[in-house]
Amino acid sequence: MVLTKSAAEVVVAGAGPTGLMLACELALAGVETLVLEKLPERIEQVKGGGVQPRTAELLESRGLLEPLLKRALSREPVGGHFAALPVPLDCAPWRTRHPYPLSIPQWQIEEVLEERAIAAGVRVLRDTAVSGVEADDDGVVVTAGGLRVRAHYLVACDGGHSTVRKLLGLPFPGRPGTHEAVLADIRLSAVSSLVPRQMGHMSSLTRHAGGYWAMLVPLGGDRYRITFGSGDQAETARDTPVSPEEITAALHAVYGQETTLGAVDNSSRFTDATRQLERYRVGRVLFGGDAAHIHPPLGGQGLNLGIQDAFNLGWKLAAVVQERAPSGLLDSYHAERHPAGARVLHHTSAQRVLANPNPSEDVAALRDIFTDLLRLPDTNRHLAGLMSGLSLRYELPGEHPLTGHRMPDTDLVTAAGPTRLSALFDSGHAVLLDLAEVVPAGLRLPPRVDLVRAARTDDVDAAAVLVRPDGYVCWAADTSEACEDTLLAAIADGLARVD
Repeated sequence: MVLTKSAAEVVVAGAGPTGLMLACELALAGVETLVLEKLPERIEQVKGGGVQPRTAELLESRGLLEPLLKRALSREPVGGHFAALPVPLDCAPWRTRHPYPLSIPQWQIEEVLEERAIAAGVRVLRDTAVSGVEADDDGVVVTAGGLRVRAHYLVACDGGHSTVRKLLGLPFPGRPGTHEAVLADIRLSAVSSLVPRQMGHMSSLTRHAGGYWAMLVPLGGDRYRITFGSGDQAETARDTPVSPEEITAALHAVYGQETTLGAVDNSSRFTDATRQLERYRVGRVLFGGDAAHIHPPLGGQGLNLGIQDAFNLGWKLAAVVQERAPSGLLDSYHAERHPAGARVLHHTSAQRVLANPNPSEDVAALRDIFTDLLRLPDTNRHLAGLMSGLSLRYELPGEHPLTGHRMPDTDLVTAAGPTRLSALFDSGHAVLLDLAEVVPAGLRLPPRVDLVRAARTDDVDAAAVLVRPDGYVCWAADTSEACEDTLLAAIADGLARVD
């Protein structure tokens, strides 16, 4: 086979939500990006289609939420869940404009992101599986299909069975799966009264009967997504096809004999394995999404964790590639996102116990107690912040209370008129927000940092804040003196810091 030589500044392996979101972020900064995808075409599978409030905020900041909302599935305006317990999580205390999870089929999320990426100049090559990775101090060479591509960096977003991770021989420590389940998009030609008519809270969609547990989600018309398992189910090889008879058995056991399977659009198997890479950066190769972490699919966390990986890494990688920051800035990606991933692995492990479809008497008692706790406002607020991503705080230098937290999408009044904070980030720049005329006139800011002067608002407890491109505050000041003393150092430390 004759290899065609090519070049790109960054190669992204994998055209799932994480890889495509990262490509969008890199292209927004003007980085030449090539995405390599092993599948010849996108699989039209609902899969991980839950968009959590924090992810919705980030997507809105890039103008990506509106086209996704047009594809969203109809559902009750109800909060998320913890371990499928019957108490909705209330995100209102976290000051978000998107308090409810959104349901959007994953393939449609990928479609929107790929359209944006290609429009911004990203090359997406399908049916092109990565087969070789050679990294050195100056870059990385990626072999894929008939290509041999030289790039500054490779980012592996190629899923839980990451080829890049295996090629580099990296361990993926954690716990193997103990329970297997099936996920399928199906069509029903007849339904019983037990089949849900509308998408609602997770607890209302899950049933147990006949030795099975199942969650049936209506997608419109005769289309449904079913997730099911059985306590007596023997371990099945991951690549073993899911037969219509297997799905029918679960449907009849849980939803009655009159519930009739009409067709299977697609299906797959998964387990509750929990694993995480020890390092998200190995020289010139970085990892994001399921290639870096896998966990039980409880509470709609996986897709959101990956997209937020991409938002964190994108602006940093662009700054390094364009020599606006030292390469050490990339180490902060691991320093910030590895703990965020570990937190999700931790709470999904806890949910795994509480959501056991065949709970022991002790676990059933624990569920009762935990359900009562969820009705307490402080407990609900804590878990709502955890599951939505709204409470995430990065350990950034600085003593101001806002430092490290996300910046809520507040209303602003600027010289150009009223606006919202989220509208200031469509360029992917950092924003220095001056709310009390404390930023010195004539201050020279580095590239991709925008100064916005606005009227003081009660929603922001600071005179000035510096917000990173991913929406997190890396500096804030309450007085003009503090601003003059620390601002320039904060810009250097917050946007090009080396841990």
